Amino acid sequence: MLDFPGRVASLVFTGSCNLTCPFCHNAGLVLDPDGYPDYPLDELLADLKKREGFIDGVVISGGEPTIDNGLPAFLSLLKKRNLQVKLDSNGLAPDVIDQLLEKQLVDYFAIDIKTSLSRYNELHTMPVVTETLRKTVAILKQASVEVEFRTTCIPHLVAEAEINEMGELLQGVQLWVLQQYVPLHAMIEEWQQFDVYQPQQLYALAEQAGKYVEQVQVRGI
Repeated sequence: MLDFPGRVASLVFTGSCNLTCPFCHNAGLVLDPDGYPDYPLDELLADLKKREGFIDGVVISGGEPTIDNGLPAFLSLLKKRNLQVKLDSNGLAPDVIDQLLEKQLVDYFAIDIKTSLSRYNELHTMPVVTETLRKTVAILKQASVEVEFRTTCIPHLVAEAEINEMGELLQGVQLWVLQQYVPLHAMIEEWQQFDVYQPQQLYALAEQAGKYVEQVQVRGI
């Protein structure tokens, strides 16, 4: 179970991702998605039906849900059951996000902005086309649904310079969430040893981020 602002939801994970972030907490879903058995759709829907009256919706996370070709159809089934949908995404598939908006299949988007766009190639084994993320941000700036952009603040990946670059990208958005880094479950063992920001340091980054957006929240401290 998981909640998102004002709601209680079940959590569904999809496998595979179009990034291999070394700090990812879901390494198995990214590196070995076939190692996890699929949850049959009819069983999943039956399980959600049992929760009627208790849950308000479903959170879809990953991995990266937007690279799953079955995502729109699955979300349509959820909406037919009057369930709200929150989608966690890295934002690198703007055409999919645009389609989901057009079909009114998502009520709340949570988009990860991992570092400055100039450093995104550090997050994958091949070059990352960051213009896709820029396009997603532009699309969601115009959306009528709830949106949060969020950044996990890893000291050597997110510092004041990166906050400023990300802030220029997010200029004017409603909500930017800065999250504390929890190194214990990082995909790459080296990253499990990295230091984290002290609370006052994270709040200082939040103050800097607040120059660009309507609201900044700090989570995890």
